[in-house]
Amino acid sequence: MKRLIALLSGLTLAGSLATAQADEIVVGGKNFTEQQILASMTAQYLDALGYDVEKRAGMGSAVLRQAQENGQLDLYWEYTGTSLINYNDVTESLSPEETYQRVKALDAEKGLVWLEPSAANNTYALAMRQESVAETGIDSLSRLAQAVNDGDEALTFAMNAEFYAREDGWRPLQQAYDFRVGRGDIKRMDSGLVYQALRDGQVDVGLVFATDGRIPAFDFQVLEDDQAFFPAYALTPVVREETLEANPELAEQMNALSALLDDQTMATLNARVDVARETIEDVARAFLSDHDLI
Repeated sequence: MKRLIALLSGLTLAGSLATAQADEIVVGGKNFTEQQILASMTAQYLDALGYDVEKRAGMGSAVLRQAQENGQLDLYWEYTGTSLINYNDVTESLSPEETYQRVKALDAEKGLVWLEPSAANNTYALAMRQESVAETGIDSLSRLAQAVNDGDEALTFAMNAEFYAREDGWRPLQQAYDFRVGRGDIKRMDSGLVYQALRDGQVDVGLVFATDGRIPAFDFQVLEDDQAFFPAYALTPVVREETLEANPELAEQMNALSALLDDQTMATLNARVDVARETIEDVARAFLSDHDLI
């Protein structure tokens, strides 16, 4: 009888585990460092929670989105501005909260659920060397505009050609903050070279992405966009509605992870991969371990 009870108990436990892992969660990610870290982090996190996880990282943005809409993957981290502009063709200027609410509503019609956004906003930004900020007191775009207009500082700028030319780029930024920089004070170059030029003192102000790992690694300071010119690109977990219905606890679990991320955190994680040359898996695992998530 004891052997029978033990056998039945074992079968019950095995059945429970099988039920818990019956639905596979396919986690996706785009083909750059930040996204690969997040895909690895999410896969390891959900695996530790008992999910059966498959990871598909390194995908192009449009392909990844299409795969989710088609039900080929369940969950990945998206940027609010990318969905607003690229996937939903909305071009009007919206606040970060308005952007989130708009994409949440529009994508709900496609069976996609936007969970709680993180505080990480991988948008365009202008940055200076920290020592220059300390010397000049320029810590915001308004103060930058004032310095340019007053002529107190002879500032040179570096940016990629796309931002210089695009309709929502350099020209409207100057209009929004009411300043104007002469062409001779602007150097157009590839995005990667902007960081090097700024680090080496070849320019004073550079166009960067807010969560790039080279910002903390090179001692840059992002200037505050105090008039909210740049679109919001809040990093947010997005999950298929059907997946969430089958795993309702997934929302709370992913929201807990989202709450741990901000610009500085992502920049530091990115730097550990891109600058310190640690592996993506090790960086993701260490972050989860540091926050007692695995």
